[in-house]
Amino acid sequence: GQRRKFIPCFDDFYALAVTAAETEVPAPAILDIGAGTGLLTAFLMERYPSGRFTLVDLSDKMLGVARERFADKPDVRYVPADYLEHDFGERFDLVVSALSIHHLEDKDKQRLYHKCFGLLNPGGLFVNADQVQGDSPWLDALEERVWYQGIAQSGLTEEEIQAGRERIALDRESGLAEQLEWLRTAGFCDVGCLYKYLHFAVFLGRKPLEE
Repeated sequence: GQRRKFIPCFDDFYALAVTAAETEVPAPAILDIGAGTGLLTAFLMERYPSGRFTLVDLSDKMLGVARERFADKPDVRYVPADYLEHDFGERFDLVVSALSIHHLEDKDKQRLYHKCFGLLNPGGLFVNADQVQGDSPWLDALEERVWYQGIAQSGLTEEEIQAGRERIALDRESGLAEQLEWLRTAGFCDVGCLYKYLHFAVFLGRKPLEE
């Protein structure tokens, strides 16, 4: 689909997100925030076939696509809600997200990271595969140019590329280093980045075993 063309590193990006989502719980409870049509969940289901999945997204329409995609999977719950405000009423072994959190303002990202910490069981992991800002304005512009050159050769039409750039102009990307710091401030340990290609990064934090 189009998403694959807009993300030159698509396969590695999603593969690393799934690899990063480590748990030894036999039937883990997994929360996918900003789940959309369930793309990340689909990859995670291959790794954790007995996992219990909760997909939350503001768009009931996108969750409708996920419902069709996972129609034969009994252990999937769909929550059409604002994940920043919703009370989930349970805890999870993994909280994951792909290409959603960059839509939030900085202060809301920080609020969300605190919330994710609270939503995890001790030892649980938060994994975010998302777009991040370059480390300086110059680097940001360089990454943007390299990305643009890559998608210009992907077979997308000029209109599709322009529409994509307009969507991206509305994003509220934050730097990677500051987001790792926000995770530490929220209480996470073992915070780090496992993968980065231009603006695309997979980073994570673990909730300590002792609360």
